[in-house]
Amino acid sequence: MSLSSVKAFFAAHAADIEVIETKESSATVALAAAAHQVDPDQIAKTICLRAGDTIMLLVTSGNSRLDNRKFRDAFGAKPRMLSAEEVVERTSHPIGGVCPFGLAEPLAIYCDVSLRRWPLVVPAAGAINAAVRIAPEKMAALTAATWIDVCQEPRSGDPDQ
Repeated sequence: MSLSSVKAFFAAHAADIEVIETKESSATVALAAAAHQVDPDQIAKTICLRAGDTIMLLVTSGNSRLDNRKFRDAFGAKPRMLSAEEVVERTSHPIGGVCPFGLAEPLAIYCDVSLRRWPLVVPAAGAINAAVRIAPEKMAALTAATWIDVCQEPRSGDPDQ
């Protein structure tokens, strides 16, 4: 169901974007980078979080780590990860396939500025072996995401280094 909801999302909103299915798993940043032959930071990982009573998706570059202080300053609450069951219930996507597309219910979506270092990023597409290649700005526009700076400074993989 999840992969089909993502395919339906792109068919309706961006028919030019193809969902890429691989034989191997791309459920982690390292596996996804290998499967799609990109730098790990080009993987757009999606995290399902709770801040107080608000459930949200945060999309960051692959090696980025959440900065708890920046997050608390932005949302007034400490970030809490949802359980795997809650993630599936809220998004319809399994862990390793979570993405901001084809969601089971509307959620607030935030894209961390760490994604803007890359002309194309590779987020999952609703399954542990599916992804898309998309410009970060297009991803944010398609999902009505808000840009935010809540991650620590980059450690590696920066194309400007």
